Amino acid sequence: MEPIRLRVFRIVAEELSFTRAAERLFLTQPAVTMQVKNLEEELGLRLFDRTGQRIVLTPAGRILDDYTKRIAALCGDAERDLAVLKGETRGRLALGASTTIAQYLLPRLAGEFLAAFPAIQFSIISGNTSDIVAALADGRIGLGLIEGPAGRSDVKCEPFVEDEIVLVTPPAHEFAAGGELDPAALKAASIILREHGSGTRQVVEEALKRARLDTRGLKITLELDSTESIKSAIAAGLGVGFVSRWALGKEIALGLLRTVPVKGLRIRRHFQFVYLQGPAPGGLEGEFLRFAAVKRADFGEPHDGLL
Repeated sequence: MEPIRLRVFRIVAEELSFTRAAERLFLTQPAVTMQVKNLEEELGLRLFDRTGQRIVLTPAGRILDDYTKRIAALCGDAERDLAVLKGETRGRLALGASTTIAQYLLPRLAGEFLAAFPAIQFSIISGNTSDIVAALADGRIGLGLIEGPAGRSDVKCEPFVEDEIVLVTPPAHEFAAGGELDPAALKAASIILREHGSGTRQVVEEALKRARLDTRGLKITLELDSTESIKSAIAAGLGVGFVSRWALGKEIALGLLRTVPVKGLRIRRHFQFVYLQGPAPGGLEGEFLRFAAVKRADFGEPHDGLL
């Protein structure tokens, strides 16, 4: 459905190489070059600057590149929506998910979706919240599911399920022996946190500031890029940390970790779907968004009662 001349231009713009674009398109290099030349003549503008073996987009090329990405996405949405009318829900769904969601929540939701639509191919990009928002902004995905604030006015958010981030300690830690912890006690503890850019890190820092605890005054001994690494470090006695309840079911049940309530500190957030401002996603992204809305109640609270 995508116009061939625009598709050729888009692939050349992605590859910045006529040779590699020709290989992807299963065309000869002269055919690719001719398509781009004809498009430039039609528009009356140069789209690429050529210097030896290297090509770069001109200002006009960058503008057209942005539009062709959107046109390709719209064509894909149209094809998928029309396939649904024919009872043929198929295609490839590229979804981005923050690390915690990708590990502990999305496998179940994706599995149920694939059971309902077995002809679909699922592709999941995982990263921290800022990674997923960046992938959305540059067109690599049409729908994301993140843990923290999107931080961009051109991104729309739809809450999905609630999460709570709790203080986690080894079973033998002094914090686990008492009841509710005084927040000031955290100043003497070795703290393990997610990396900067993580939605969990951002939410925890904001909550600590509200409790008059600036992270700059805490002893942060480790910064790790995954929840699994943080849980392992805590279990090994390297410190205490803040972890999503969605990630704690197994460890709490087996007695490997303990959660400790902190006085005046209740860190709640919503996992939320994100997509670019404008019409709601169509095609497979829209189908997945509607499916998730129906399934939302099935997810309930994250591991209620596991304190």
